[in-house]
Amino acid sequence: MDKNSIGGTFAIAGGLCLAASLVVSVASVSLRPQQQINKELDRKKNILVAADLFKDEQSIDEVFAKYIQTKVVDLATGEYVESVNAKDFDPRKAAKDPEKNHKISDDHDIAGIKVRSQWALTYEVYNDQGGFEKVVLPVHGKGLWSTLYGFLAVNSDLNTVGGLGFYEHAETPGLGGEVDNPRWKALWPGKKIYNDQGEVALEVIKGNVDPSRSGSEYKVDGLSGATITSRGVSHLLQYWLSDHGYKTYIKKLNSVDEE
Repeated sequence: MDKNSIGGTFAIAGGLCLAASLVVSVASVSLRPQQQINKELDRKKNILVAADLFKDEQSIDEVFAKYIQTKVVDLATGEYVESVNAKDFDPRKAAKDPEKNHKISDDHDIAGIKVRSQWALTYEVYNDQGGFEKVVLPVHGKGLWSTLYGFLAVNSDLNTVGGLGFYEHAETPGLGGEVDNPRWKALWPGKKIYNDQGEVALEVIKGNVDPSRSGSEYKVDGLSGATITSRGVSHLLQYWLSDHGYKTYIKKLNSVDEE
């Protein structure tokens, strides 16, 4: 075939496209294991950040292995699911499996997620002496444009926030995207979760918190110009900290810690 003909030109172009596709495919397959390793490392880093254990100069894997115990928890009973290996369990995949998920009624779905896994991963933090320090809980729910995925750390009294951070979302930069702002994240540690009646009182308000007013210990400043994202953060936390989320597990963890 004459390479200068129309047919030849298309043949050469087709060959180049095929070769490029093969290179991309081979690269994608060969890099997949490393991508999974990096994804897992990033997950561990975000958990350590929420737990206030992350330091640049330390090995993430070593610190995680030393202080964190990963558990699979049945959200309905609060009990550990000993038959499931935490390393192999993926709550997002389980949420898509009709045999492993839980459909949330409209009355309870304030986080806007419709369905969740029956089980969840939790990350219990212990000190050098083996004493319980805090627990890091995965949370997620709808913002304005996206589902926000994050980690909430709860201190050893199981009623005080240790930290909150979101590692995946698509909220508007400069508005809802301010959930990533270190100054806003610094407002969370020390805030209380449950009121005297055992109800979830933690919330993001519109405007700024007046520390002199009663109940300020449960409130966090809203994100300027991002009312819907702020409300979404409130709702997702209120869902996951309720009886429909981790509350039963938290009660059991609290009773064990008091023994």
